[in-house]
Amino acid sequence: AGMVTGVSFLIPQVYKTYVTKSVEDLSWGMLSVFFLNCVFWFTYGFLSPAYPVMLTNGLALIVNLTLITLKILYRNNP
Repeated sequence: AGMVTGVSFLIPQVYKTYVTKSVEDLSWGMLSVFFLNCVFWFTYGFLSPAYPVMLTNGLALIVNLTLITLKILYRNNP
């Protein structure tokens, strides 16, 4: 349940950003903190080894990197 809620809460934001090509709603602070959170938890899961932690945070990292990529690509769109 944690993986589903933890990863899926940003999927609508990815969809909205992709469709509207607007990234004004995305803050670099939130993206940076969430990125670091995913990296640290993934590292913890790797060192433990705790595969569910790695899977959850690996997927969240992919979603977050998608948002960061969209933020960079669409930064000049109104």
